[in-house]
Amino acid sequence: MQETRLDIARIRAARRAIDPIFLDTPLYRCEALEPDLGCTVSIKLETANPVRSFKARGTEVVANLLADRGTRDVVCASAGNLGQALAWSGRGRGLDVTVVASRFATVTKLERIRALGARLELVDGDHEMARERAAAIAQYDGIRLVEDSLDIETCEGAATIGLELVDAVASFDAVLIALGGGALATGVGHVVKTLAPQAEVICVQPLGAPAMTHSWRQRRVVTTDSTSTIADGVAGRYPIPAVLKDLLLIADDAVLVQESSIIAGMRMLLTHAGLVVEPSAALGVAAILEDRDRFAGRHVVTILCGSNVDVDAYHRWVGAAPVDRS
Repeated sequence: MQETRLDIARIRAARRAIDPIFLDTPLYRCEALEPDLGCTVSIKLETANPVRSFKARGTEVVANLLADRGTRDVVCASAGNLGQALAWSGRGRGLDVTVVASRFATVTKLERIRALGARLELVDGDHEMARERAAAIAQYDGIRLVEDSLDIETCEGAATIGLELVDAVASFDAVLIALGGGALATGVGHVVKTLAPQAEVICVQPLGAPAMTHSWRQRRVVTTDSTSTIADGVAGRYPIPAVLKDLLLIADDAVLVQESSIIAGMRMLLTHAGLVVEPSAALGVAAILEDRDRFAGRHVVTILCGSNVDVDAYHRWVGAAPVDRS
């Protein structure tokens, strides 16, 4: 494989900076899913931790470096999961964390960011507007800006998932990875292509948020004017050039899936696996549902990357009865 920004030695070292509570997450074959999907399915459960997403693997690396350097103040933009993760990692290392998010972000995620002690600033726009505001705060206040997927620590933290995957599964044919900013896809993909090159790395995005997939297909940055998807965690409009460059070297394919398939995937994971996941985490299952012939008879791994979801919205999507809060 051609050289990317990532490095296997640094990825292995990253494990030492990450709180063990985020490491060695459950990885198992989920046979209950297989009759409906027509293939062998293993799931990597990145929801079983204090922030219920994979993002803390990266923020643990970032926060550890900042603490070592004596940096106290840090800011990031987040759709919710990165903000929670940075708040959690920063709290344990004495950092003052500011998170900028869209006021239209999932309420559960925003409440959790506050509960973890971060300062939360909301903008009247989407995630890209939050990114612009976070950059402005960093420049004006002279503090560290954490940019998910651009900062290599976020990618190499996520890449530790790949180490666990290739160490635990003797052989697999493909790994399906949710694609947003690209930290998860480039991180896990780099490890898989380095240590298990026979496996396909397939990135999955919603049809309503296709910027990175279009960029990968056209081999240049392609932006979009808007997004329209329930998978808020991957709903970016402006791909980062350096991340796209890595993705072009790592990914074997990038596919788009419909909202109905994402919802069907969430419903299947609840019904057959007892797992509540946010829409972004169901992208891999959605990809199999939309192209069963491609995956028929193969061993497919998918990463369930988060479970921070609004309860009422979740019940509307999956069709379950509302929770009685009386």
